[in-house]
Amino acid sequence: NYGMPEIQRLFQQGKVAVLANTGILNQPTTKQQYQQNSVPLPTQLFSHSDQIVQMQAGIPNASASSGWGGRIADLVQSDNAGTTFPTSISFNGSSLYVAGLSVPATNLQPGNSLVQYAMGSGWPQAAVDARAVAQKNAAALGSNNRMIAAADKVMNDTWRLNSILQGSSGGNLATVFPSSQLGNQLKEVARFINLRGQTGAGRQVFFCGLGGFDTHSGQDYQQWDLLKQVSLAVKAFYDATIEMGVADKVTAFTLSDFGRSLEPSGSGSDHGWGSHHMIVGGAVRGGQVYGSFPILNQNDSAYDPDAFADNRGVLLPTSSLAQYGATLAKW
Repeated sequence: NYGMPEIQRLFQQGKVAVLANTGILNQPTTKQQYQQNSVPLPTQLFSHSDQIVQMQAGIPNASASSGWGGRIADLVQSDNAGTTFPTSISFNGSSLYVAGLSVPATNLQPGNSLVQYAMGSGWPQAAVDARAVAQKNAAALGSNNRMIAAADKVMNDTWRLNSILQGSSGGNLATVFPSSQLGNQLKEVARFINLRGQTGAGRQVFFCGLGGFDTHSGQDYQQWDLLKQVSLAVKAFYDATIEMGVADKVTAFTLSDFGRSLEPSGSGSDHGWGSHHMIVGGAVRGGQVYGSFPILNQNDSAYDPDAFADNRGVLLPTSSLAQYGATLAKW
C-alpha cells in the first residue's frame, strides 16, 4: 500500500513478515462445511463486538474473562519474580487481551506520569502534606478484604511507578515518534521497555490500538491514512528497539476482529473474515509472506473459488488465530 513505505523498507530488510488470511476458527474449515454449517463455527461471525472479544481472548466464542496476551503473562511470571511493576499493560483503555488469570491487566494513559494531584496541591502546604501522608498510611495498612487490598495495591503501584516515571530520564529516548494516537501509545511502550533496568521486569505484554478500519465508505482515503499512521508509528517503534539494543527481544504484531470483503460496498467494503497481519522485529524471519494468500484472478490456473466463504470475496481463513498466537507465545 502506498501509505506504508516505511513498512515496505523494513520488509525488504527482513524485519517484517506477513501472515496471510488469518482468522478465528474452531477447526480447519472448508467453504462447503461453512455454508452447510456442518462444523463448529465461531459464534456471531461478522459481528465487531463478538469478534473483537474472540480475537483478544483467543477463544472462538463471545464469552471470556481473560486474553491470550494476559495468559502469556501468567506463564512467564517466573521471569518477573523480582518486580512488582505491571507486566501486562494496555495503553488503549480497558483491553481483554492483557487480562490474565493470575496477572491483572493494567490500563495506563500515554503521557500520564501518575502524579496524585488531588493529594499534592492546595493550600496551606502543611495540610497538603498531611493529606498525602494519610493516604499513603491508609494504603499501607493492609486488609483481609480482597477489594480493599486490591485497591491499596493499585495505589502503591501508582506511587512506585510515578517515582520511576518522574526520575531523571523517565525512560525517554532519542527516537522521534509521530504525534498520532498510535505513535503516542507505542512511544510509551518503548519508554516502559527502556525502564526495564529500574523496574526489574523481564517479560512484558503490551496492547495498543487504532480504530477506524470499518471502512464502509471513503475507503480509498481512510485506509491510506490509517495505514500511513501504522507505518510511521511502527517504524519509529522498531527504531527505538534498535536504540535500546533490544530489537531481537521485542516483537510487535497486528491483530484485528476481521478483514474486509473484496467486493465493494459503495465506496467502501463490508465485514469480512480472514485478514492479513504483520509481524515486526529483529527476531522475525521477515521478507516473506507466510500462510496461504488467495489467488484473486479467476483466469489463473491456481485460482480456488473455495478460498472464499461467499461470492462477495470474504476470505475463508487458512491460518487460525490459535496458530498465530501459539507461535508468538512459544517465542
